[in-house]
Amino acid sequence: MAVHAKLPPFDPADPLGLDDLLDAEDLAIRDTVRAWAADRVVPYVAEWFEEGALPDIRGLARELGGIGALGMSLTGYGCAGASAVQYGLACLELEAADSGIRSLVSVQGSLAMYAIHAFGSEEQKRHWLPGMASGEVIGCFGLTEPDHGSDPAGMRTYAKRDGGSGGDWVLNGRKMWITNGSVAGVAVVWAQTDDGIRGFVVPTDTPGFSAPEIKHKWSLRASVTSELVLDDVRLPADAVLPEVTGLRGPLSCLSHARYGIVWGAMGAARSCFETAVDYARTREQFGRPIGGFQLTQAKLADMAVELYKGILLAHHLGRRMDAGRLRPEQVSFGKLNNVREAIDICRTARTILGANGISLEYPVMRHATNLESVLTYEGTVEMHQLVLGKALTGLDAFR
Repeated sequence: MAVHAKLPPFDPADPLGLDDLLDAEDLAIRDTVRAWAADRVVPYVAEWFEEGALPDIRGLARELGGIGALGMSLTGYGCAGASAVQYGLACLELEAADSGIRSLVSVQGSLAMYAIHAFGSEEQKRHWLPGMASGEVIGCFGLTEPDHGSDPAGMRTYAKRDGGSGGDWVLNGRKMWITNGSVAGVAVVWAQTDDGIRGFVVPTDTPGFSAPEIKHKWSLRASVTSELVLDDVRLPADAVLPEVTGLRGPLSCLSHARYGIVWGAMGAARSCFETAVDYARTREQFGRPIGGFQLTQAKLADMAVELYKGILLAHHLGRRMDAGRLRPEQVSFGKLNNVREAIDICRTARTILGANGISLEYPVMRHATNLESVLTYEGTVEMHQLVLGKALTGLDAFR
């Protein structure tokens, strides 16, 4: 006769038992980032959001560097060398606090640092990456332009040689919707050249470079967003990233950043879900908690199913990335699904909270408005649908 072990109790905070997928190091990294966010972000972020500012972003960046969260999946040059799953867990915990904080980390590590690490010269890596890993230097990533978002091949920013093939580069153009732009010490800027699209490492104190901050946002308000203006910015010949030409460079950086979003969106969703569960347990109508009503329980059950399916999907993609088997189409699959479901979870949580759902006393509306930006950046819904459509049919609908 088979002997059955006693089942562990059901844990509402981990209904699928996903912690079983994590080892001790994974849990330690997750808990470190969670504790930092609970101490340094959660108590203050509603005020930052209301003010539309991120005070002491440089101090926060240094603290994030201190816990190894900047460029954490990169190796060497002061980077933590964490696994893709560990990086994803950090993104989830940071976005559970606020999408703006996760964006700060994603742009620093998955875009600016990743570009230098993957395509830079040894001199560029040694010069920039240690300071970026510690948070002493903040980076930004200039790809999107005022008239070219989903079509980066049409960018107008141009870099030309001055004095022949070995001469200086001179950059002119504008970039738009650039996270960290006005506080960055270095910008990775992509530009057209006579030889195709190239990336450039631009110190932001270079004459002709400016980064006016974008105001009047209704989303990602606890985040620095800027325009980059390049007006005859003169760079030495070795400012170019030497190891890549064409769109493969920026698109591979975007794929790395999108992977973090797959996890991060589930953090925002988890925050809203947990808020809705707590509220449903204590809010009384008609003489009893609203969590005891069938329609409320149906909403919570559906939210839990999509939330933990999304986290499980993120785990699966993370394991594939760690094994060197994650394809860009699979990242699109995760970004499309998880951000879309996260927004739906936030909106359903708002209905459970009723009018209180629009108050900054609760995180729900803040997460919902932030996710409207997350839905668009690093590839719109439509772009990811077409990526998957092409992969499924073999037919290119981008033309």
